[in-house]
Amino acid sequence: MIALVAILLADLLIVARRPHVPTLKESAVWVGLYVGLALVFALAMLLFAGGEPAGQFLAGWLTEYSLSIDNLFVFVILMARFSVPKQIQQEVLMLGIIIALVLRGLFILLGAQLIEDFSWIFYIFGAWLVWTAIQQLRGEDDDDDKDSLIVRVLRRRVRITDTFDGMKLRTTHDGVRHFTPLLVVLIAIGTTDLLFALDSIPAIFGITQSPFIVFTANVFALMGLRQLYFLLGGLLERLVYLKYGIAFILAFIGVKLVLHALHGNELPFLNGGESVAWAPEISTWVSLLVIVGAMGVSTIASVIRLRRDDSAAARTEAG
Repeated sequence: MIALVAILLADLLIVARRPHVPTLKESAVWVGLYVGLALVFALAMLLFAGGEPAGQFLAGWLTEYSLSIDNLFVFVILMARFSVPKQIQQEVLMLGIIIALVLRGLFILLGAQLIEDFSWIFYIFGAWLVWTAIQQLRGEDDDDDKDSLIVRVLRRRVRITDTFDGMKLRTTHDGVRHFTPLLVVLIAIGTTDLLFALDSIPAIFGITQSPFIVFTANVFALMGLRQLYFLLGGLLERLVYLKYGIAFILAFIGVKLVLHALHGNELPFLNGGESVAWAPEISTWVSLLVIVGAMGVSTIASVIRLRRDDSAAARTEAG
């Protein structure tokens, strides 16, 4: 945990001392570094804790990484909606990631306690994930044109300037102290992260009940998110099938959670409070294969679609 915090602080200091728009090469190097660190951590888990915890970490990290990519869609929309200058987007994203880590840490502690005290919570987690997957397929969770209630109330109650002043939260305008749009952006990112935590935390608890693995998987998934934002850029909006892969993962883990709850059932009105014999336990390695397969298929399908669209556009221009 000390090493993870040190890496995040180093990243934060680099951003604070040298604010700029990262190049594709720089972003790719950083993303590769963080992915490499996650794989090294998985290897350390394998050596010191065994194959099952290492597999749980890998499956959890990949799940959180895929959901974090989904989170990037919203970051792109927020940055465009609030016209955040490119020069400060790195710092804004870094602060957003720190907010996400704090919120997810609280959710993990809460979720671990709920699981320990109320085993039936898996039924609720499972049903919630399946419902979220259905909403994602329908596009009902993409209400991108509306600000959250907190942001709308803030705009009505607080004096906010129309333009940014670097990374300052407050500035003087016409001799009067005003908040800058940065405050609105950070609150919007924070509330968005809170909503994503409602999906991501139950999802990873469907893979492992170890709070340590849950938290470290979240940290490694979020650490390279800032660089991934600049690496993918406009490509995110063109990966049209990615949401189907993410929805499939959420639905799969939701079903797995319900089956797990049935396998260890304690509800008195269901099968007399006894375990449901036919409910199978899906192994960590099966979950890992499903997660990798879903993300791989959806990404490859999106790239094929992207190339076909580009080829069609080129033929249209040539004609």
